[in-house]
Amino acid sequence: MDPEEPHAHPGELRRVSACAGVILAPNPGPMTLDGTNTWILSARGSDPEYPHYGAHPSAQGRGSWPGSDVVVVDPGPEDLGHLQAIANVGNVVLILITHRHGDHTDGIDRLRELTGAPVRAVLPEHCREGEPLRDGDTIVAAGMRIQVIATPGHTSDSVCFRIPHDEPETIITGDTILGRGSTMIDHPDGSLGDYLRSLDVLARYSGALVLPAHAGPLHDIQEVCEELTDHRLQRLDQVRSVLHELGSNASLPAITDAVYSDVPHGVRRAAEHSIAAQLAYLGY
Repeated sequence: MDPEEPHAHPGELRRVSACAGVILAPNPGPMTLDGTNTWILSARGSDPEYPHYGAHPSAQGRGSWPGSDVVVVDPGPEDLGHLQAIANVGNVVLILITHRHGDHTDGIDRLRELTGAPVRAVLPEHCREGEPLRDGDTIVAAGMRIQVIATPGHTSDSVCFRIPHDEPETIITGDTILGRGSTMIDHPDGSLGDYLRSLDVLARYSGALVLPAHAGPLHDIQEVCEELTDHRLQRLDQVRSVLHELGSNASLPAITDAVYSDVPHGVRRAAEHSIAAQLAYLGY
């Protein structure tokens, strides 16, 4: 994919694998990049096990898709046009949430009104007629098996969703892995130690396609995780060096200025969160 080209357009369903497609929410910004990706999951209509699934104009030669039943991951913001586009895709049988942040969860209740679908998340306050998600859960819906992988770090409730029988195998990563750049550690709820461990867990699924919550898909999750881990370790070295120069009592803004000297104003708060998480990891 050309990084200069948009990976999707708001309101339009774009298929990216045999079982997954994306509808981009119209909420671009410094923290959301192009906007929040709402993922649409459905088994292929050509599968003989699910012959009742019908064709859809977005099918791209891999069999009729999506089927009559779909799973939605992350409704996104409370934008009626976006939520209506999701509801129009098919019969929404389940809504899944990757983590608690509002650009993923604000549309929960309006989408539930439109579809009647239950909602499952790690946090009970985001569930609607559905059980909280647990690490290792296997969800059977819309002709697929979806594996829940706990990946705390960005937030304590972050999870990823693996579709092992997709072609290629896919993992929806929420904000744990972004399509561009690296995620904020939302300290103190998020933890750098947890984040690094979560990258180790995800790296085990070598070759899987990353379906992030922001920006476009990435190939080979193992390679991506290794790059992100190296980046975090380099940042820790920078923080150690700055602490050596400024002293262990240096203020959070001063350390942030030294480590993220070129950070745009719109993500300054995120940079401070990440520095706080790194200081906690180092024992300060």
